[in-house]
Amino acid sequence: MQYIEIERQDKIGVIYLNSPHNRNALSSGLLAEMSDALDAFAAEERIVTVIANKAVSNVWSAGHDINELESDGIDPLHYANSLENILRKIETYPGVVIAAIHGSVWGGACDLAITCDMIIADDTATFAITPAKLGIAYNTWGVLHFINKLPLNIAKEMFFTAEPISAERALRVGLINHFIRHENFRAKVEEICQTIVSRAPLSIRLFKEQFRTLTNAATISPEDFERLQELRRRVYRSDDYKEGINSFFEKRKPNFKGK
Repeated sequence: MQYIEIERQDKIGVIYLNSPHNRNALSSGLLAEMSDALDAFAAEERIVTVIANKAVSNVWSAGHDINELESDGIDPLHYANSLENILRKIETYPGVVIAAIHGSVWGGACDLAITCDMIIADDTATFAITPAKLGIAYNTWGVLHFINKLPLNIAKEMFFTAEPISAERALRVGLINHFIRHENFRAKVEEICQTIVSRAPLSIRLFKEQFRTLTNAATISPEDFERLQELRRRVYRSDDYKEGINSFFEKRKPNFKGK
């Protein structure tokens, strides 16, 4: 594989993000390989899948590959987007998916991490959801992931400021399950994985589906959904969105004008 490495350990599968040239950005190529790995692990009935990164970098993932974001008035995070596909695959994976975080997590990668069933982070980890830095119209389903995971005021702060929060604070607000010093990190991840695979696999699969179904049980009216979609269209068709993307590539601070 070009962008990831995989490892099999009894009933555990490990996916290592390994695309150092772009700081493990979630390109369509990387996500396609991750999707294939999840399919393989599911077919092999691996109760736990861990998504980690090669520890040579202090970036777990730089987030969605900016080079692949749609432009010219097209929704950059539509339903069939490769990142959206992988988030659904993680949610429906018939077992436990654990994000093992070493380093910083940015943008769409933060959404990927919180979509996992558990997050274990070491003292190098930080978390930032950054669409406001680029003028991106984040999709409603993605925002719901954060609402389901965090106190509402913390989710709002992360989206409004786009600033990273440390692993220590992430533990306090309930974003992560465990905060581990780096020297003990791999051992703790292994310990938790071994504990889960020692439990009844049919029960684990049932619980996974119950959590998924119940957290998605709340609905909104078709009118409210269309209203939110119209607000998103105004954002991804705006001059500010173009300015945010251009400023990223030009390595400068964006000059947003609210238009």
